[in-house]
Amino acid sequence: MTDLSVPNRTSDAPAPEPRQWVVLADARRPARPGEPTSMRRMVIATAVAAVAVATVVGLFGALLARHTAEDEAVHNVAQLTDMLARSVVQPALTDAMADDPKRATRVLDPVVRNDVVDGSLVRVKLWSASGLVLYSDDPRLVGQRFPLDGDAREALTTPHTQAEISDLQRPENRLDRGQGKLLEVYRPVWTPNGTPLLFETYFKYDSVVARSHELWRGFGGIILSSIAALLLLLVPIVWALVARTRRARADRDRAAAWALEASNEERRHIAAALHDGVVQQLAATSFAAAGEAHRATGNGDRELGDRLGELAGSVRDAIAGLRSLLVDIYPPSLHSSGLAAALRDLARASTGSGAKVDVAIDAAAADALPGDAQESTFRVVQEALRNAVRHSQAEHVTIGLAADGSGGSVVSVDDDGRGFDVDAAPRGDASGHFGLRLMADAAAASGARLEVASGPGQGTHLRMSWPA
Repeated sequence: MTDLSVPNRTSDAPAPEPRQWVVLADARRPARPGEPTSMRRMVIATAVAAVAVATVVGLFGALLARHTAEDEAVHNVAQLTDMLARSVVQPALTDAMADDPKRATRVLDPVVRNDVVDGSLVRVKLWSASGLVLYSDDPRLVGQRFPLDGDAREALTTPHTQAEISDLQRPENRLDRGQGKLLEVYRPVWTPNGTPLLFETYFKYDSVVARSHELWRGFGGIILSSIAALLLLLVPIVWALVARTRRARADRDRAAAWALEASNEERRHIAAALHDGVVQQLAATSFAAAGEAHRATGNGDRELGDRLGELAGSVRDAIAGLRSLLVDIYPPSLHSSGLAAALRDLARASTGSGAKVDVAIDAAAADALPGDAQESTFRVVQEALRNAVRHSQAEHVTIGLAADGSGGSVVSVDDDGRGFDVDAAPRGDASGHFGLRLMADAAAASGARLEVASGPGQGTHLRMSWPA
């Protein structure tokens, strides 16, 4: 970016510019605060967020569904054992089997091998309450006695069906250690006279896993289809909300534009009323007072003439102040003669404040700026000049406007005043530099980049630029 300077500056020119610049507004940023986000960007962001949420929900749901499916598969095996006990084994029991393994084997073995044992069921046992194996499809276990664990004894005393992972390290399970992981299910059965016996089955756990996978796939399909349907429903809703937001923002922008136009029109009316009313009346009063002063002096009343002359001077000073105020309220030269003339008028209006104001303006570069950029430039320079004269106590101010060599334009305002803490300035009201925020808003509204550099005793340097 080209650094503007005014040729042949005198010794009272502003101090050299500090090196550190603070960016208050930057048109090169992707989006300024309050700028509408594109429809595509908002939809993509919403879709990504929805997919992320759906993924988390899907994973959690899948884990929950898998756990539920596994529980359901175990429950199904327990139900199968319960059905075999009630419909196959218990009807075949006799009272004599309660303590006779041979008789129990002779009766139950054909029934079990024909109606019970299948590919997933690897072992069947029938126990007495004392731990005697009355029957097993493996003859080596028949007639042996093993202590029943607490759960088995509880199933006999409090009748219920129990399913659990088989402990293959127990002595009664030593013959099944090559079968892999097993699920054992046991429940009580009764002989005709009511003697309780324990019916126990052992299933390959692979069948439970296969069944749980089958159920899980069903649950997973439901979850995925539900998420997909939710996303499909969400997209048009988000699209409609974004479109409505953009319409509301556009309506707000139009309302703001109308308000700005109304404000400009109102300022023009106020300026015209002041100029045609109060200013003209004060001018007439000044002429009348000056005439009366001249007449009093001619009549030999020099004291009255001096007082009337002072009165005429005070009225002229008031007129000058009002005209300066009119330029602040509504710069007519900005709309009639262009930005360059308006900035020169602004500099002339500030000269009476005690500061020397130099202007170096390229009229062609000023005219090349669009209307909104010219308006914001005038407001930024006006605020910068006011700060330099009123707050910074500058003795010399330079206003520059030129092309930057790449098709863009640069405006600069440099003063030799007290300066301030640049790092604290962007924080707004608390730092006492609220005017910088106003200038930043004006620059951002026209798409300009605004930078400031300052420091205690280094003056203040403002630079406002537009890309080509």
